[in-house]
Amino acid sequence: MKPEVAFGEVLRELRKQKGYSQELLAHESDIERNYISLLELGKNNATIKIIFKLSGALGTDASTLMGLVQEKIKAVEKRTDKAAASS
Repeated sequence: MKPEVAFGEVLRELRKQKGYSQELLAHESDIERNYISLLELGKNNATIKIIFKLSGALGTDASTLMGLVQEKIKAVEKRTDKAAASS
């Protein structure tokens, strides 16, 4: 899984857990809503500045956010490795 895709999936999950729409997250983080949409779709890469803005708006810290992204990537790689081994 590409990191930008994993980041987008984690961002969407955290946003929904918080009960935020993309518009509300955009307002809380001072980021354009369409940019958040592109991040969630894995079409854009988040800068360090954006990661800090988003994590602050979601009530977490940047290291937690990126840790969740890393966990998602590892989980997908593990499933892919198991599938390849069983073929």
